[in-house]
Amino acid sequence: MPHISIRPIVRPVAVLSLVLLGACASNPPARRVWVAPRIDLKQYEIIGMVGFSSNSKGKLAELATRRFEEQARRDQDMVRMVEVGSQQQALASAGQGSWSPESCKAIARQHNARTLFRGTLTLRNVHPSVQLSSLFRSGTVTASVEANLDVEMIEAETGASIWSRSSSATRNLGQVSVFGGKEYSFDAADPQQAYGDLVDSLVADVARDFQGSWQTQSQ
Repeated sequence: MPHISIRPIVRPVAVLSLVLLGACASNPPARRVWVAPRIDLKQYEIIGMVGFSSNSKGKLAELATRRFEEQARRDQDMVRMVEVGSQQQALASAGQGSWSPESCKAIARQHNARTLFRGTLTLRNVHPSVQLSSLFRSGTVTASVEANLDVEMIEAETGASIWSRSSSATRNLGQVSVFGGKEYSFDAADPQQAYGDLVDSLVADVARDFQGSWQTQSQ
């Protein structure tokens, strides 16, 4: 019976194996790793949450405040936050007339807080999707809106700003009430549905220092 050599078959397989091993060595498989938030909020608690102010009428600022609080705490351990009301309410309850280092201390003392979050939501260049004539002075329309959210963390003892971030976005919003063709109110019955995309975009950008993330790294 004739002898059949298998060397011509084994050698290519061996060479291919070596090539694959070399490729794996030079390009090791990537892995997903969890990167903790850049800022650990526990070192700043108890944190007083001042309701965001806005130059707009309606529920946009209220929604932004709630969403920011949720997103800032999302990847943190148990962080203690207390709501101190709107800026006007917080000042009034502390017997203060305007925002200053002294009023910051007074508000924080009243709520046993070490730091405070406060923010401002500014809307500009509101362009309704319809032209309002002199005969049509009010109604509910969609509008293109530019929005800017500024948030800062304040050290209660000194009144100094120890962190701040801002974000801008432009969106088409529904359920915008128009009065007299010049004044606008963002007071939809369901703010999350009407304005959620805009608010979520702003908050996601502003709150990222307090959130962790999954990142791909080579082994």
